[in-house]
Amino acid sequence: MHSDLEQFASARWRWRAYSSRRGSKGERAYARYWLDTAEGGHTLLIRRHRSSGKLALHYCWTPPGQAITLRLLIRAAGLRWPAEETFELGKDNFGLDQSQVRTYTAIRRHTILTCAALTVGAIVAAAQATRTNYRARPARRPDEGSPTDPGLIPLSVCEARRLWSFRYRPEHHESHRWHWSWWTRRHQARAG
Repeated sequence: MHSDLEQFASARWRWRAYSSRRGSKGERAYARYWLDTAEGGHTLLIRRHRSSGKLALHYCWTPPGQAITLRLLIRAAGLRWPAEETFELGKDNFGLDQSQVRTYTAIRRHTILTCAALTVGAIVAAAQATRTNYRARPARRPDEGSPTDPGLIPLSVCEARRLWSFRYRPEHHESHRWHWSWWTRRHQARAG
């Protein structure tokens, strides 16, 4: 099976190159091929990296009667990253995977409360984005140089959660909490 897949991957005339927008590491140089499967409504989208030849497989389902194109499948496959990033944010910062419950009702309650907290954090960060974005203006000419103060990044979902949790911890004064938040956001602006 593995040799069949490698032989299939080497057939250049079947692949179509489509851009998936620029990623964090530059242009996404992939070629794709789309196969119908034996089961109706199911297709296989194969993605091959154009320089390394590495393959990724996406098993896709389409509702009956819906027209499907290769571009639509590529777009749908690309939507999984924002969902995975949000799930990782929920696990790392809101404890989505931190329950020790055994019953369905308890798992459902924990999941709903965690997702509600994540939603509130996202709403607060989005509402405060324009009020908390104090980034310095980027250089417009090469001889202008970097600003001495990079400013602050906008309030993030994680920072909103952290500030909200400080509200219920009396061990630090409010000025200390805000000072720490500003220091963290300025440091992230300088690193970015």
